[in-house]
Amino acid sequence: MAENHHKVIIVGSGPAGLTAALYTSRANLNPVILEGMQPGGQLTITTEVENFPGFEHGIQGPELMDTMRKQVLRFGAKSYFKNVTEVDFSKRPFTVKTEDDTYTADSVIIATGASARWLGIPSEKHYQGYGVSACATCDGFFFRGLRVIVIGGGDTAMEEANYLSRFASEVLLVHRRSEFRASKIMTERTEKNPKVKFVTNSTVKEILGKEENGRKMVTGALLENTKDGSVTEVPIDGVFLAIGHKPNTDLFKGQLDMDETGYLKVKPGTTYTNIEGVFAAGDVADHVYRQAITAAGTGCMAALDAQRWLEEHE
Repeated sequence: MAENHHKVIIVGSGPAGLTAALYTSRANLNPVILEGMQPGGQLTITTEVENFPGFEHGIQGPELMDTMRKQVLRFGAKSYFKNVTEVDFSKRPFTVKTEDDTYTADSVIIATGASARWLGIPSEKHYQGYGVSACATCDGFFFRGLRVIVIGGGDTAMEEANYLSRFASEVLLVHRRSEFRASKIMTERTEKNPKVKFVTNSTVKEILGKEENGRKMVTGALLENTKDGSVTEVPIDGVFLAIGHKPNTDLFKGQLDMDETGYLKVKPGTTYTNIEGVFAAGDVADHVYRQAITAAGTGCMAALDAQRWLEEHE
């Protein structure tokens, strides 16, 4: 067991986890990163990233994460493509188990992120990153003068529709019911937006597209009426999902404090969870911003919090 004991274990490997690893490795804490289900996080399913500082001409999401990983490994961090199956935070050192190994740690940084909820139709996966997105602030810019669909009925859907109307020629807000979960103020604001058109009692049955010069693109969608089952084809250039995110926190239920939707609670202005020595960074504790740059920022905070906490407890 001794050789599997570490000062810091980082669970997850998006911008939050890798930034935490960068700072802890430069502090000679020799962190171990357990990369999990989606090494590199949500950015690995994003094509062009234009809003991460330092890349004047943009960068591909997977390339950005690969560059981050290489930078971290240069400072001595160890990275394993392993899935964490169990944690025990009831006593120190903490225990972290993967399918084939058991690790112990003086401190743990959780950066398991959140996953966008998807419709679950094959065409959605086929065009993901090529006209299908779950982040308007990341990808809205690419749809200047184009027609897009936003799927959802909550505040997020309304916000995304309003945001996209800055770029798109028209935004169709598609919702399965006639009533919206969104707050009255958000609904009214969206209703007043001349570029947004509500399409209620409808679901997206299929996303249509084509391939041109080796590049996939969305060309339309089949909308199914939830009342009479009729199907209409609408020409569109992009589909944005706003049906929520699910934080990847099932592993920590019963051990760490969460809000009602499962996001980890941290002490305001810090990355401290309710358990001393366990820190949370990135989208796993952030349901508001959910950007690569904010995730990286909290990854840095978690590393500094862990470093200071370890110094105090040595």
